[in-house]
Amino acid sequence: MATKNQNLSEYDKNSIPNAKQFRFGIVVSEWNENITGNLYKGAFDTLVEHGVLPQNIVIWHVPGSYELIYGSKKMQDQLVDAVIAIGCVIQGETKHFDFVCDAVSQGIKDLNVKSETPVIFCVLTDNTMQQSIDRAGGKHGNKGVEAAVAAIKMAVLRKNA
Repeated sequence: MATKNQNLSEYDKNSIPNAKQFRFGIVVSEWNENITGNLYKGAFDTLVEHGVLPQNIVIWHVPGSYELIYGSKKMQDQLVDAVIAIGCVIQGETKHFDFVCDAVSQGIKDLNVKSETPVIFCVLTDNTMQQSIDRAGGKHGNKGVEAAVAAIKMAVLRKNA
């Protein structure tokens, strides 16, 4: 989703159902922890704001964004209604950025195709650290908030489908 002239933390709170009945998993990359920690806080706080009991939020940490795929796959086995995969990959001088971004996006897509438990893609893929800061609680809001809203909506869809 493009962030130009948009705040990722702004949404109609009245349109989000109470999520007290649901259980969520959050898998957080430790790489760029200053960013992923803020994304996690945005996601966690938003889930709680919409009724999720803190004890119904399972949090796991993985070393990097590449490991989000395996962590999310194993989290799907934890009887959660949706998983939020949180990471941050920032462009460097090599093609490593391209390989990691492609693998993570394809891996999370594959998990969504192969499992009944949705995995929400909350992985920043920015050109600079400043762009990531802007999307992890900065001038563009917090992508973690947006991911939590998506997780609630997908949990409802899963339950009602």
